[in-house]
Amino acid sequence: MNETQPAVSKSPEQPEPELTPLDISGIKKILVVVAHPDDPEYGLSAAAHAWIKHSDIEIAYLLLTSGEAGIATMTPEECGPLRAAEQREACNAIGVDSLEILDFLDGQLVYSLELRKAIARKIRQFQPDAVVTLPMSLELSWGLNQADHRVAGLAALDAARDAANPWVFRELPEPAWSARQFWIVNDVAADHAYRVDCDDEQAAIASLECHKKYLAALEDHPPAKDFIPLILRGEGLQESPRVKFKVYEL
Repeated sequence: MNETQPAVSKSPEQPEPELTPLDISGIKKILVVVAHPDDPEYGLSAAAHAWIKHSDIEIAYLLLTSGEAGIATMTPEECGPLRAAEQREACNAIGVDSLEILDFLDGQLVYSLELRKAIARKIRQFQPDAVVTLPMSLELSWGLNQADHRVAGLAALDAARDAANPWVFRELPEPAWSARQFWIVNDVAADHAYRVDCDDEQAAIASLECHKKYLAALEDHPPAKDFIPLILRGEGLQESPRVKFKVYEL
């Protein structure tokens, strides 16, 4: 997750509202749409591990870029394949078999019909019950959101609707498909939470640690073993681990 920073804890005067347990009954397939390698590892990978382990849900990752602009000391030609390989290792750590990486430009992701079409095609091919992405808002709890993340989230939302409309992107050979729900992980307006266990938390740590060279290039990035519990348990590290989502019906 480019430009990731630790979340700022809420003050005691502003207690977090009660979150509704995320209902995954009837969910058989989930498509995760993000901008870069490592984007799924900040909490979402814990839920993905739990879904695969306990519910036999099929999960596919769609990355819009290979993250080739993510390491300043490496050329994009060197960095892209490296980061793609690290993402494959991260997927293996939690049991995700399906990984597709598109060739849109890292750091220059632009909202466009071309981008929506590429995501819509994947939705029609994979036929997920839920589409999951990163926050698309300008402001997050720890600061300003990164440009590619904002574009990816909005394009994923619109593509989910495009995929359901048989008269949009009629040139695609795949039939229209309507996902049931759209989830935004770690959104500031999260209204649902999915409880995970310690094994899922450890799998999430392992998945983030797979991005070795990328994380080594980020001087201020906390170790995965410290950062993932902070995301899943909160500042006090006393809650049972959970992943938060903003949930929309489509």
